[in-house]
Amino acid sequence: MVTVQEAERRRTFSGRDAPAYDAIRKCVHCGFCLPSCPTYRITWRERSSPRGRIWLMKSVAEGRLDLLDPVFAEEMQLCLNCRACEAVCPSGVHYGEILEASRAQLVQHRPQSLRERLFRFLGFRILLGDMRRFRLANRLLRWYQRSPIRALVRRSGLLRLVGLEHAEALLPRLSDEFVVADGRFYPAEGERRGRVALFVGCVMSTAYAHVHAATIRVLTRNGFDVVLVSGQQCCGALHVHSGEPELGRKLARLNIEALESPYLDAIIVNAAGCGAMLKEYPQLLRHDHGYAERARALATKVRDVLEFLVERGLTVQPGPLPWTVTYQEPCHLAHAQRITQQPRVLLRAIPQLRLVEMAESALCCGSAGIYNLLQPDMASALLQRKLDNALATGAEVIVSANPGCMLQLEAGLRARGRRVPVLHLVEVLDRAYSHGVPSQPVSLLAD
Repeated sequence: MVTVQEAERRRTFSGRDAPAYDAIRKCVHCGFCLPSCPTYRITWRERSSPRGRIWLMKSVAEGRLDLLDPVFAEEMQLCLNCRACEAVCPSGVHYGEILEASRAQLVQHRPQSLRERLFRFLGFRILLGDMRRFRLANRLLRWYQRSPIRALVRRSGLLRLVGLEHAEALLPRLSDEFVVADGRFYPAEGERRGRVALFVGCVMSTAYAHVHAATIRVLTRNGFDVVLVSGQQCCGALHVHSGEPELGRKLARLNIEALESPYLDAIIVNAAGCGAMLKEYPQLLRHDHGYAERARALATKVRDVLEFLVERGLTVQPGPLPWTVTYQEPCHLAHAQRITQQPRVLLRAIPQLRLVEMAESALCCGSAGIYNLLQPDMASALLQRKLDNALATGAEVIVSANPGCMLQLEAGLRARGRRVPVLHLVEVLDRAYSHGVPSQPVSLLAD
């Protein structure tokens, strides 16, 4: 039996970033979330489900469980934060918010090893804290990838010795040129329909710069000026998801200052995780009197590129692409932003392209930011399941809309020796446009 004194000694949530108790209590433990939860589908453990984790949060909030209990810490980290549970929750529980707040509590109160402190300092503060440093590090990585040293390092076993073999295998081939938010302007082709800013981001600007190039071509071809507004930083999603909300707020403020402009019709994002984060700046900065309203104003302009194209319609009819493709749904596009039909609408707008739906297309692939580095076993199990479903379709191309998903799928295909390309959907549209013809605006919205 637990004494009053023992209960009082238990650490509970505290401070500004504590999960809201009212949000935790909204869960009625109905179980609708269970089939949608990737970790529950793998483990079949109640504690590894959304309602199980919420029960743990409630126990900590009520003082029945210590904040630093190993089971609580394990489950908060094992969750992918894919938010599939939010999309099916009849009670409207904002699971992502209370999970991220719980992780922030762990970071603030749990003792960290020297290795973890070093990882967080170098990763979140140094590299992702400033895009100039991030690009410099990526230039060094690009040199490493293209030099004979990489083969020597791999053969030497050094990567395995220092625990970086898995991380190195996940590295995508970095682009020959990076996209920099330097104020560059790309004018619309044909009749001008508006002006948008492209959110450059971190990984998209270095590993998937070609996707940015395709995005710019698609937007200008459809009558939109595109501006690479200077001053942009990382969106802060990796920080917030990893229990570093204050660092995320710092980046959010910098992005608001850079991107708020009455001359922009929209802020276009082609990375699902970044788009979800930008749209949630109002929640992140809700207590910041100097930025809360500015965050709300900015969020109203944020659009995923696929969402934007369907809203505005196309001014160029895509040409034919005789491909068979399957679509892998990024979690933060499907569940956080609830953008599920727009990608399919665009794929079906391409003549001769055949879309074959994969089983469990909305189940997480295991990437989840840096989850595949921190939880490699669970990430691998989900990746293999995703690849099995994708390859079973017989598709020639796997289409997605988020860099983390693309990186994860590409690494898994390389490991299997399968030469199946993984393309961002806007790349597919860009290739179809190379065969397109001018036309009147094509509405893609249902009447």
